[in-house]
Amino acid sequence: EEDAKKKEEDAKKEKKWFEKYTIRGYAQFRVNEVFDENGPAKAHHVGDSSVGDNQSFLIRRARLILSGDVSEHVSLYFQPDFASNVPGSPDANQFAQIRDLYADVFLDDDKELRFRIGQSKVPYGWENLQSSSNRLPLDRSDSLNTAVRNERDLGIFCYWTPVEVQDTFKYIMDEGLKGSGNYGLFGVGVYNGQGGSFREQNDDLHAVARVAYPFWLNDCQLVEVGMQGYTGQYTVLTSPISPLGVGAAAAPASNPEGIKDERLAWTFIYYPQPIGFQSEWTVGRGPSLNDAQTSIGHSALYGGYAMAMYRQKLEKGELIPFARWNYYQGGYKTERNAPYSKIEELEFGTEWQFSKSLEFVAMYTITDRTNTQAIGSANTPSYEQFDGRLLRFQVQVTY
Repeated sequence: EEDAKKKEEDAKKEKKWFEKYTIRGYAQFRVNEVFDENGPAKAHHVGDSSVGDNQSFLIRRARLILSGDVSEHVSLYFQPDFASNVPGSPDANQFAQIRDLYADVFLDDDKELRFRIGQSKVPYGWENLQSSSNRLPLDRSDSLNTAVRNERDLGIFCYWTPVEVQDTFKYIMDEGLKGSGNYGLFGVGVYNGQGGSFREQNDDLHAVARVAYPFWLNDCQLVEVGMQGYTGQYTVLTSPISPLGVGAAAAPASNPEGIKDERLAWTFIYYPQPIGFQSEWTVGRGPSLNDAQTSIGHSALYGGYAMAMYRQKLEKGELIPFARWNYYQGGYKTERNAPYSKIEELEFGTEWQFSKSLEFVAMYTITDRTNTQAIGSANTPSYEQFDGRLLRFQVQVTY
């Protein structure tokens, strides 16, 4: 009886501050080889600065995550990246930059309804919400990733997740099914719109809403479907270019108050048990450089991706071969001058998980993509196509 009373008293004691938090993270090390360059533009990839001439090894991500429950109804999540490239520093990298810093405020004991306040991922696109530590391909699809720079922004989001849906999301993550985490059965929010760790450029807020529903097929196969959309005014940052490669370089004209930016997207996920399939498609209108390359206007955009995979468990670890088609056509608003871009890629790869702490990815990419770098030299064209092949490797260490 005394032992039971003592245990009850110990349970009521408030945890010390260092007992409330956990520290974890991951690092990704890459090397790329470019060959068969057939297009007029140099090799370039928005998601990987080591794709190009005179490049070799790269630390793509170096994350350290501090998280924990501050109280019964408040939790904290802080994630800096120590491998960021800062605009204006072309020769230096590996800067520290905040990726996530937010508090979850739960309004009920079952944690079904919560507000997320701070800088966090914007609930638009399943692949955007999926951690890079879980993603099979080395980079996200341009079609969805062009919606939100760094996938994150500063704002307030509200998520509603019934207990049974919480359990399903948790099962997906615990079983290693490459999930995106719990971003609610329904989510809605407002955010700056310029992108995570970037200064806001206008007085307008973006608004977003998303619904995602995971469910079982015949008690043996998990499927998730979703739909999301956002709207707002986006201010494009500009750099001097020579319009169509003729004449002196000058910055395209743009509206400093912002240009209408709106999208819808649909999601279908067939979790790898062991065969998997993943696809998303987006349509909308947004900022885009005009055909004459003299001003930034408003144009249609569309694109998406489809990926098949197979999860093979081994005696030690597991092997997941995959193939993905990636397509996008429209303005690349997160790049300087929002160049109109055409991207089509086929990717084949394999992820080999040796253990929970170590994995290796090898990929072969057939790409035809617009080089989105602004070239500020007179009589030199910008935004030509890079058509080539990439052989890509990554080692990920999770700690």
